[in-house]
Amino acid sequence: MGSRSQASWVGAGRWTGAAEPWMSSRVLCAPLPSVPFLFLLLLAAPGARAAGYETCPRVQPNMLNVHLVAHTHDDVGWLKTVDQYFYGVKNTIQHAGVQYILDSVISALLAEPTRRFIYVEIAFFSRWWNQQTNATQEIVRKLVRQGRLEFVNGGWVMNDEATTHYGAIVDQMTLGLRFLEDTFGTDGRPRVAWHIDPFGHSREQASLFAQMGFDGFFLGRIDYQDKQLREDSLEMEQVWRGSTSLEPPTADLFTGILPNMYSPPQNLCWDMLCRDNPVVEDPRSPEYNVKTLVTYFLKLATNQGQHYRTNHTVMTMGSDFQYENANLWFKNLDKLIRQVNAQQANGSRVHVLYSSPACYLWELHKANLTWSVKKDDFFPYADGPHMFWTGFFTSRPALKRYERLSYNFLQVCNQLEALAGREATLGPYGWGDSALLNEAMAVLQHHDAVSGTAKQHVVNDYARQLAEGWGPCEVLLSNALAWLSGSKLAFSFCRELNMSICPPSQKSASFHVVIYNPLGRKVDQMVRLPVSKGVFLVKDPNGKTVLNDVVVVPSSDPQEHSPELLFSASVPALGFSIYSVTRMNQTMPQAPPPNSAPHKSQYRVLAIENEYIRATFDPDTGFLTEIRNKDKKLLLPVSQAFFWYIASVGDDKSQQPSGAYIFRPDGQKPFPVSRWAQIRLVKTALVQEVHQKFSAWCSQVVRLYQGQRHLELEWTVGPIPVGDAWGKEVISRFDTPMKTNEYFYTDSNGREILRRRRNYRPTWALKQTEPVAGNYYPVNTRIYIKDGRMQLTVLTDRSQGGSSLTDGSLELMVHRKLLKDDYRGVGEPLLEKGSGEVVRGRHLVLLDRVDSAAAEHRLLAEREVLAPQVVLAPADGARYRPRATPLKQFSGLRRELPPSVHLLTLARWGPDMLLLRLEHQFTAWEDSSRNLSAPVTVDLRDLFSTFAITHLQETTLAANQPRASASRLQWTPSTGPTPHPVPSTLDPSSITLQPMEIRTFLASVQWKDSKTRSRFRFSS
Repeated sequence: MGSRSQASWVGAGRWTGAAEPWMSSRVLCAPLPSVPFLFLLLLAAPGARAAGYETCPRVQPNMLNVHLVAHTHDDVGWLKTVDQYFYGVKNTIQHAGVQYILDSVISALLAEPTRRFIYVEIAFFSRWWNQQTNATQEIVRKLVRQGRLEFVNGGWVMNDEATTHYGAIVDQMTLGLRFLEDTFGTDGRPRVAWHIDPFGHSREQASLFAQMGFDGFFLGRIDYQDKQLREDSLEMEQVWRGSTSLEPPTADLFTGILPNMYSPPQNLCWDMLCRDNPVVEDPRSPEYNVKTLVTYFLKLATNQGQHYRTNHTVMTMGSDFQYENANLWFKNLDKLIRQVNAQQANGSRVHVLYSSPACYLWELHKANLTWSVKKDDFFPYADGPHMFWTGFFTSRPALKRYERLSYNFLQVCNQLEALAGREATLGPYGWGDSALLNEAMAVLQHHDAVSGTAKQHVVNDYARQLAEGWGPCEVLLSNALAWLSGSKLAFSFCRELNMSICPPSQKSASFHVVIYNPLGRKVDQMVRLPVSKGVFLVKDPNGKTVLNDVVVVPSSDPQEHSPELLFSASVPALGFSIYSVTRMNQTMPQAPPPNSAPHKSQYRVLAIENEYIRATFDPDTGFLTEIRNKDKKLLLPVSQAFFWYIASVGDDKSQQPSGAYIFRPDGQKPFPVSRWAQIRLVKTALVQEVHQKFSAWCSQVVRLYQGQRHLELEWTVGPIPVGDAWGKEVISRFDTPMKTNEYFYTDSNGREILRRRRNYRPTWALKQTEPVAGNYYPVNTRIYIKDGRMQLTVLTDRSQGGSSLTDGSLELMVHRKLLKDDYRGVGEPLLEKGSGEVVRGRHLVLLDRVDSAAAEHRLLAEREVLAPQVVLAPADGARYRPRATPLKQFSGLRRELPPSVHLLTLARWGPDMLLLRLEHQFTAWEDSSRNLSAPVTVDLRDLFSTFAITHLQETTLAANQPRASASRLQWTPSTGPTPHPVPSTLDPSSITLQPMEIRTFLASVQWKDSKTRSRFRFSS
């Protein structure tokens, strides 16, 4: 990335100076007609008014109206990288060039004023837009204003719904929708959400879209059994209730299932990538085919219309990377429309028209029908018997963890940019910027990115984008920390701490440890750093000595692991604490080496414990056998071990193998990695650990820190051996005697919890063909089982697939290595090499009473997703300001937020404006022990310590519409009428959050001078 010049505030809410390399060109990649000619066409276009439903084409009320939706589906990475797709590079892999698609579509729209087109992926469109001339941009604005070029969905990408965290979904949608709002105003605002390719659909996604202000949601992929039943029962369209906590219709969203996923009907594909015959209208030509084609189309439309309730149906005319030569498509669609509609003179009752998802939705709304209500989700997805798309829940676990870490780091970056203001952007360490990581994270939400379903070289490129985004954010953090602390230190970021690599702590005799806490409440964090051997003195921000341990990680190879320094740090809300570490010169008695027992243990009882938890292990096998919650007086026998399923390569029932998308085990019973573990015990004043080695490629550390209410299982898996010609799908399984009656529970994108039941779907009678894969569900942050008294919850540090295949059992898939492609387009087996071969992760295990479990797992999940950020620095540094006393501790809040309130977003929005989101993170009736499910009120006045809010405006969730003026189409659900929500008066002193409610604000702010800390008048 080149150096940046003086900044100005433009674009999608980010600082920018010199153009990016791909934004520097101001000429078109392909010539368009002359500008005067284009303006004449635009003036002649029908319905040239403000974009929205009023620009929709006329329909025939007494006919079957077939809405043709011209579209392209442009994956933001899959078989080719993002740049390769945009520029049309590497067409030997796949012929696709997005820049040419957009050039061609604009020209084709201008050639005929009745034509319409929709576009989705703003990651591509924004790049193309910034390469256009002012004249071309004005032409496109007019097309948008007329509703002939319509944006649907509007996110940076079309995100996955299984492996994405809700916070990252909100961020990527905000980025894309803000670009549209800044570029086109309300004319470019999408009315419809459009997820035609994600591999299953989450209920939380519907809830988020509803809160963003969308009127409807169209899906492409649903389970083949579900679709068949819906077609037969006329339930291809209904109201989806996205929340059990939010008062309807807040999270209600009209949802439609497209008839042909997102492809054109058979024989009607007229792209350069297709082979169907064009429409030949000349009756003198031997290739004349109008009569046959029209007859076929009329029958097709009639049959399709029988599965829907109104006299409207929709046909998607386009597919992956189509319309590079848009004239091929539009010329044939023009002919099709003309010839089919001509049959009305002969009594035909079919009317065909260029349309859009929004215009189709508008006609459904005008039908004024009562619609059935869906309350579950669309997982798992299968497109045929033995073909369950549940493997991608786990595929490429290293990338999934990198994405989750990057989300954490981006929120830290955003918060410090907001707290420090301009000083974070331009400071002593250079130019700091959050935009690059924000865009990289948005790209990672694409349904072939974090899902792990792209080719290996594309996955490598996704990782490259994240890595490049971290750099400018590290500069920003350095600037902000220096400004807020008053010390200019040489800050270092150890990106490989998970591998016990951190040169600043391993090579320095003395250093500072800066711990930043992104949560709205104080946290006590156990800091663990690799060091060289020795004795250390640790002091807190007040200069008091802090108890510490040097833990020598046991290993058969003494050179394999370095010692690790361990101490507990207390960090204030939305702030940092600076601890000092010094290696002492004097010699002190060294702790004896940790006890070890390779198989037969000398211990009668092998256990680790603290004041809250005791975990017991079988001294002969080394396996976990029991967890005791001492505080709640609960005892649960628990056996935990690793197993692996043989990945199917096809059999006599089906040729379907396991692959990046598909999970299909060869048999229902997994094989144990080992029947015993070599164990080593570590016990210090701060931590107790059992190190388990199951095989050369599978090990685990079971850990209990002092003061910790959960058991931590840190597993390491890989490289998975496949020399026996068996692909392997590795799971961690917990077995208990709990009576769970076939039920288990998983989260939906990290928010609400859905109840699951084995071999069951809430809305249809399931014919189960895969008893293992067909019962797997996405686990974004947690999975649990419960009986009437106890609940066992396992929290994850990334998205994984999970299930409960027998009563009292939980399993989570942690890694996969497969030898065959699953025939879904990737064209290569999931054989990850390099950094993805060996994966390390954590499972956090909670045993609690049912009535108090939510309070523990909700707050623990919040801490896991937004963990403290550790930054190192040398002990010596200059003062930021002369005569100013450096701060060793800082909080961005004057008072802590209540436990039920999560600070979802705090980020720069403009030169003197911030984006603020507050979230109630408990569902209704979830917590009875601490009343955390009750509504909660927050006073925003003088809440933040570094700035004062001078004006506050509440918006919809994606911050692209004022909440007071936002309105959605109202639908009539079969459950009865719902009240029309009336926005309450905004009172900054009393911001009330209902369970699961997210409230979004744009706050005009004035940063406080470090000397005066003056107060400012507040208005709303």
